[in-house]
Amino acid sequence: MAKPCLDVTFFKQQGKAIGLLFLSVIFFVLSHPGRLWPFGVFSTGFPVLAYISLVPLFLLVRYVSWKSLWLYGFLYGTGVYVFFVSWLSSFHPVSIFFVAFFYGIFSLFLFFFFKFVLFLFPSYGWLVQALIWVAFDYLKTVGFLGFPYGILAYTQWSVPVIIQTADIFGIWGIDFFIAYTSALLSCLISVTFVGNSSWNKVGNIGQRLIKAVYKYKFCILFWLFYFIFFYGYGLLSVKKYADFQNAPTTEKKTVALIQHNADPWIGGIEAFQKNLDTLTALTDKALKNTAVDFVVWPETAFVPRIMWHFNYRSDEARFNLVTELLDYMDSKTVPFIIGNDHGEFGYNQKNKSQILDYNSALLFIPKENTYPPDPKIYRKVKLVPFTEYFPYEKTFPWLYQILIEADTHFWEPGDDFNVFMLDDFMVGTPICFEDTFGFVSRNLVKNGAQALVNLSNDAWSHSLAAQYQHMSMAVFRSVENRVPSVRSTTSGQTCVIDCKGSIVSMTEPFQENYLVEQIPVVDKNYKTIYTRFGDYLGVLFVLISIATFLGGCVRKIVVLHNTKRGF
Repeated sequence: MAKPCLDVTFFKQQGKAIGLLFLSVIFFVLSHPGRLWPFGVFSTGFPVLAYISLVPLFLLVRYVSWKSLWLYGFLYGTGVYVFFVSWLSSFHPVSIFFVAFFYGIFSLFLFFFFKFVLFLFPSYGWLVQALIWVAFDYLKTVGFLGFPYGILAYTQWSVPVIIQTADIFGIWGIDFFIAYTSALLSCLISVTFVGNSSWNKVGNIGQRLIKAVYKYKFCILFWLFYFIFFYGYGLLSVKKYADFQNAPTTEKKTVALIQHNADPWIGGIEAFQKNLDTLTALTDKALKNTAVDFVVWPETAFVPRIMWHFNYRSDEARFNLVTELLDYMDSKTVPFIIGNDHGEFGYNQKNKSQILDYNSALLFIPKENTYPPDPKIYRKVKLVPFTEYFPYEKTFPWLYQILIEADTHFWEPGDDFNVFMLDDFMVGTPICFEDTFGFVSRNLVKNGAQALVNLSNDAWSHSLAAQYQHMSMAVFRSVENRVPSVRSTTSGQTCVIDCKGSIVSMTEPFQENYLVEQIPVVDKNYKTIYTRFGDYLGVLFVLISIATFLGGCVRKIVVLHNTKRGF
């Protein structure tokens, strides 16, 4: 009998694998704020999906062969980031493919480790998979290429009771709880169904499930205690900080947040003048009949450079615009924190003297430091890789040239987490991308900040999904350090976040608007465990994962060696 020209079994196997891959990508993307056809924009995401988002992934790793593993790992990483951060194409069409390719390679190696630990630990490899997932999530935030978008813990941003342990563990305790849940479920499903030829016999499946539950009873109990601790601590913390914020004795400050809805892709003196007119008009409305303590404008809200053009006056139109701004601020009675491109002479990577640009937040206090302009300055420390900062000009001159030709504007990184003093109230000003990293806000609070004042500009993305993804991460900075946060953004999401991570109020996106809100004054001497020790748990997950993996390799080698010798 002739063999069929198509291997039907092969296509059935690959069909199952593709189905698991599809579910892995869809569950991951839907659990975060985002946009996905045909669902449209889902601003809060579906946080419950996060707990099962890795189940099909872990089953896929168990199911596919070593030969196919690499392909599915690459497709997973690529697929997730193509859909998750599709708004990156607004910056440059190539950027989304670069990010997707990078995380495809990243996931390729991740899948290798996931499968290899199942070989090293046949019964408890699933637990090591959860450890490795969190370790890799932490590594995604480290170094020049650090990009925190897509960490599973951030899916829970809209569920305050779940995220309260961030003041102890940072986001890593939450991240592990989610990964552990998925890994445990994948193990129970695998033990119950894989290899069971009697799928139609419910009793058989039930018996296997009971045996699986009994075998992993302590792991299930650990999950239960983990959940009770998270939920119980969350309930107590939410009540504690709600009582503090609502207490009549709690001192409060009133802030005016301006959202001028400008298009950052449009430049020129006419656009700069229009932006200033909009900013001042909105500020006047915010200050009317309201006792405001300080005003915040978004990241690079005012262009051109204030101090540079006031001091050197090489361009009359820009100098006139700067003096118009200074006159306006000096006529008010409240401090202004504004985003501006600050330039000063210095030395570049080739040790040549040039103007060094800093993405900065400037504090102006009327009648004190407006004329001549001498503001307090915070220079953005953590810059966006490639689009704001590329320190490898000498190593990769060809890539540097490509970025320059793409009209990329590079900044110099700041080197100090300095805070602003507003009378007796201290604030830290993480700029845009910086509030997606825990360490920036942590260092500002360590230096005395009683509130985080974020200046952001996500308008370039023209994406509501991008703005919600950004804000979803900012929520955790308040919980980690137990300080309120305010966000003044160009097009959204301008909002106030309280100490327990709840959104107190928020403006409509993509509109010219302002927000006036009160925030509580917290004790600047109180520091949470996270504020004091930072991402210690993330580092610990990396170390435990490495030690477990290496220990498993040594153990397997010893076992194989002894087996070969007949022991």
